[in-house]
Order: sequence, then structure tokens, then C-alpha cells
Amino acid sequence: MTVSLPLVVVLGFFAWGAIKFLGVRTWIVVLIALFGFWLSHTFLAPAIESGTRSGVSVVNGSHA
Repeated sequence: MTVSLPLVVVLGFFAWGAIKFLGVRTWIVVLIALFGFWLSHTFLAPAIESGTRSGVSVVNGSHA
């Protein structure tokens, strides 16, 4: 059975887990998310997207 989850859902689970189990403060998670939105409007956005796609394709590679 194959389950497909958007990357944002997976990252949301990590953020929830960090707040719940690691004691990370909520404002730090919000600050990091806002930094991500700001970063997406810079010249680094294409490189970040390409790197993310490459990493996801490595993880989703053929499992024999």
C-alpha cells in the first residue's frame, strides 16, 4: 500500500512533535515558518526547491 503525504503535512507533524515532546516554544516554530516564507521570495528559492525535490526523489527511490 502506498501513502502519499504532502511535504507540508510531514513538516507540520515535526513541528507539532517538537512543541509537544521537545519543549520547543511555539513562537520559535512561528518565527522559523515566517523565515521560510521570507526566504521563498529571494534568489535562493529555486535552489531550495531543487534541493528539496532531489531529496524527496532520493527518499522515494525504488525500494526493491
